[in-house]
Amino acid sequence: MVDFNATDILFMLIATALVMFMTPGLAFFYAGLVGQKNSISIMMQSFAALGVTTLLWVSVGYSLCFSGDFHGVIGNLHQAFLLNISAGTVSPVVSGPADQIPLYVFFAYEMMVVIITPPLITGAFTNRVKFGAYLVFLVGWQLFVYYPLAHMVWGGGLLERWGVLDFGGGIVVHAIAGMSALACVLYLGSRYVRDKPQNLYMAGIGMAILWFGWFGFTAGNAYAVNSVAVVAFVNTAIAGGIASFVWMLMDWTLEGKPKFIGFLTGGLAGLVVITPAAGYVSPAAAMVCGLAAGIVCYLAIAFKNRRHWDDALDVWGVHGVGGITGIVLLGVFGSVAINSAGHNGLIFGGSVFFGKEVAAVAFAAAFAFVVTYLILFVIDRLMDVRVSKEVELSGLDRELHGEVVYGE
Repeated sequence: MVDFNATDILFMLIATALVMFMTPGLAFFYAGLVGQKNSISIMMQSFAALGVTTLLWVSVGYSLCFSGDFHGVIGNLHQAFLLNISAGTVSPVVSGPADQIPLYVFFAYEMMVVIITPPLITGAFTNRVKFGAYLVFLVGWQLFVYYPLAHMVWGGGLLERWGVLDFGGGIVVHAIAGMSALACVLYLGSRYVRDKPQNLYMAGIGMAILWFGWFGFTAGNAYAVNSVAVVAFVNTAIAGGIASFVWMLMDWTLEGKPKFIGFLTGGLAGLVVITPAAGYVSPAAAMVCGLAAGIVCYLAIAFKNRRHWDDALDVWGVHGVGGITGIVLLGVFGSVAINSAGHNGLIFGGSVFFGKEVAAVAFAAAFAFVVTYLILFVIDRLMDVRVSKEVELSGLDRELHGEVVYGE
C-alpha cells in the first residue's frame, strides 16, 4: 500500500473543489453581461459542461491526455473508463515520494480544469448558437483541440518533451479557448441585436467566485503543499489586483469614467496572464504580468472593436491575447530560483527557452483556430449551428429552453 501524503491530498481536494466552483461562477459572470432574454441560455452552456465533460473525461478524455503516447500528439485508451487504475495508483505528476497523491485526485483536479475551458468560448458567440449544436461542439472541441494540446503540453507529449512550460493553462486553457472563440465569431458572423448587460450584480458575484476559485486553479498546479504553491498563490493575488486597477485607470483616462465592468474585466485579464507563469516567476514578475494584462488586453479589445468582430464578451481579447501574453512573459521571467523544475527566462539568459515558449503558443493558437473552424463547418453540414433571426430576436431563453430568468 502506497503511503500517500495526507496533507497534499487534502490540499488538492480543496483546490479541486475551488476549480469546480469556477464553472458556476463563469455562468453567473456571463449571464450578468448578456441581455435578459439570453441569460438562461448562456448559463446552460456552462452548467451543461459539468455533465457532458465529466462523462467524456471519465470515458476517454483522461486516458487520451495522460495515458501513454502516440507520436507525441495524443495518449491511448489504456485508462479509459478508469481501467487499470485503483485507489492505490500514484498520480503521474509527483516531485518525489514525499509528495505522492492518488491518481484519482489528479484525475478529478484535471477534470475540473477541462470542464471550465470550453464554456469560456461561449461568451464570444452568445445569442447565436443552438443548444444541440453546442453540445456536439462541446464534444468535438475537446476531442480534437483540448485533448491533443493537453497531452502535448502536460501529458508527456512532444511540446513537454521539447521543454515547453505552462504552469496552469496559458496554452492549454486560455490561448486555445480565446483563439477558438475568434474562429467561432468569424464563422458565425455578428448578432442582429447587441443587448446591454442585464445584471451587473450577477456579473460581480460571478467574477468574485471566479477570482476566489482561481487560487485553486493556480496553486493547485503545484500538486503539493510546498513553496511553489505558495508563490503561485501570491502571484495570482498580485497580478489580478494590479490588472484590475490598471484597467480601471485606462477606462478613466480614455473613456472619462472608471467602469465596474472594466474593473472586473481587468481582474480577469490579470488572472489569465499570470496563470501559465504563476509557479515559475517571482512576485516582482507577477507585478509586470498584472501591468501587462491591464494594458495589452485592453488594447486587444479596442483592436477587436475597430475590426467589428462580434466577440460579445471579449473572450479573444482577455483569454486568447491574455494567455499568449502570459506564455511570452513566462519565457521572459521564468526562474529556476523560484521553481527548480522550471527554466530560466530571457532576462536570465534563457533565450532558447523564450523561443520555445513563443513558438509553442503560436502553434497552439493556430491549431485551435483552424481546427475549431473546421469543427463548426462539419457540424453545420449535419445541423444548423446558428439559430434563426426570429429566434435570436425573441431570445434564446424562451425559444430554446422554455424558461425566463425573471418569472413570466
